[in-house]
Amino acid sequence: MARILVIDDESLARFTLRAILEAAGHEVVEATNGNEGIALQKADPFDLAVTDVIMPEKAGVETAIDLKRDYPDLKIIAISGGGRTRNLDFLRLAKQFGADETLAKPFSADELMALVNRLIGAAERSER
Repeated sequence: MARILVIDDESLARFTLRAILEAAGHEVVEATNGNEGIALQKADPFDLAVTDVIMPEKAGVETAIDLKRDYPDLKIIAISGGGRTRNLDFLRLAKQFGADETLAKPFSADELMALVNRLIGAAERSER
């Protein structure tokens, strides 16, 4: 299975993502912001990153840009509830600037796993 980095400033979101991904057999490491996530990626690279878009310190769009620049093969899923305004333009921006896929919160475990499986499968096919 894959090593997956979950980056989200909300502990409940990280807990939920971890539970879904670990139940599918993946190894999960958590980061509370983009800077921490990038440091973890540099220390021991992951196969996939799931990052919230709206976070303090380093937003998800910036995080996706930095990760794709330094790790072009890393697959990224950007997630967002749109913040207080429910503005999902952030997801469109994340897709333009590095995210391979996006998911609007709330989403189901099945929706998440469909994207994870597609992206992990694509990564495995490109390694052959």
